[in-house]
Amino acid sequence: MGTRQRRPTGRPRGFDADEALDRAMRVFWEHGYEGASLTTLTDAMGISSTSMYAAFGNKEELFRKALERYTEGPSAYLARALEEPTALGVATAILTGTIRTTTRPTGPHGCLGVQGALATSDASHAARDLLVTWRDSGYSRVRERFGRAVDDGDLPPETDPALLARYVTTLAYGIAVQAASGVGRDELQDMVDAALLTWPPC
Repeated sequence: MGTRQRRPTGRPRGFDADEALDRAMRVFWEHGYEGASLTTLTDAMGISSTSMYAAFGNKEELFRKALERYTEGPSAYLARALEEPTALGVATAILTGTIRTTTRPTGPHGCLGVQGALATSDASHAARDLLVTWRDSGYSRVRERFGRAVDDGDLPPETDPALLARYVTTLAYGIAVQAASGVGRDELQDMVDAALLTWPPC
């Protein structure tokens, strides 16, 4: 008697998970957490709701994964900016990176991390809390970088790293809101140039 051939335990996915996640990210970026219905998400991803749940979990988990993809992709300029050799270079790179990302001609305007859950019901509090944590993490990284700049003498010793980090991140989030409202790249850059004129002298 021949050996019975073992059947595979599951069918291979019939879609590209990375591409589907990129499409979900764009939906959340454009419509926010609550505005992105499951139908809109699955239509954009090109998969059924069953496939979505199997591959990504529920909507909240999909949003979490989409935010991770956003951090590693469109928002990766923050990590690169923190490697700039001067604090002014860090701030400039953060703000110009924000302008580029929030005014891309081929993508949604604004910032997923700012607008994704600004107006959510109590049922969506997890998504709102996730974005609060995301924004706080970015602020903390900038604050730590400015703290090192003070220690290194790149910023005056009387500089408050926390206040300066809050200034830069608040300006960046304001850029995102203005970009989502249709303010153009040139006008936003002019605003950044004016804001950085007040940078603490070495």
